[in-house]
Amino acid sequence: MLNMGTARADAHLLTWHQVDEEANYTRRKTGVPVHMLLSEELRKVLEATPRTHVTVVNTEFGRPFTVDGFSGFMRDAIKAAGLPLDCKPHGLRKTLGRRMADANCTAHQIMAALGHTTLAEAERYTREADRRRGGREAILKLEAARVAQTTPAGLGKVAKRKGKSI
Repeated sequence: MLNMGTARADAHLLTWHQVDEEANYTRRKTGVPVHMLLSEELRKVLEATPRTHVTVVNTEFGRPFTVDGFSGFMRDAIKAAGLPLDCKPHGLRKTLGRRMADANCTAHQIMAALGHTTLAEAERYTREADRRRGGREAILKLEAARVAQTTPAGLGKVAKRKGKSI
């Protein structure tokens, strides 16, 4: 979910065929087709995963999860990992969107990768990234443009002028 941005309703029914087709699937919630590449990290994990069923993630009995069963499975995994129960599977999807924005992906690219139906959904991630990046870049630009006008010893002192002021 973190590497593909799949929603809970899509992750539990993702098939090996869809993975082999470079993570092409259709979002169940919106009907929007998603076409993206597998990250190298995810590709390595999937190559080491036995293909025992048509679906990638299965129950302990080797059958596909129901959406509620997958939710329980994730809740148990979150608890076993010692994470707070307010951690949700959807947070993994949001994290991918945030990571993409931090990597300078456009809102349109994020929209395509996560299967959003409106640009506003994807812009939420780019706005957050632009703010974080903007604050840092603003100070760097300010420091680069700064001309040493006074020495630190002269700070706070009034400059003496010769002649009359106008």
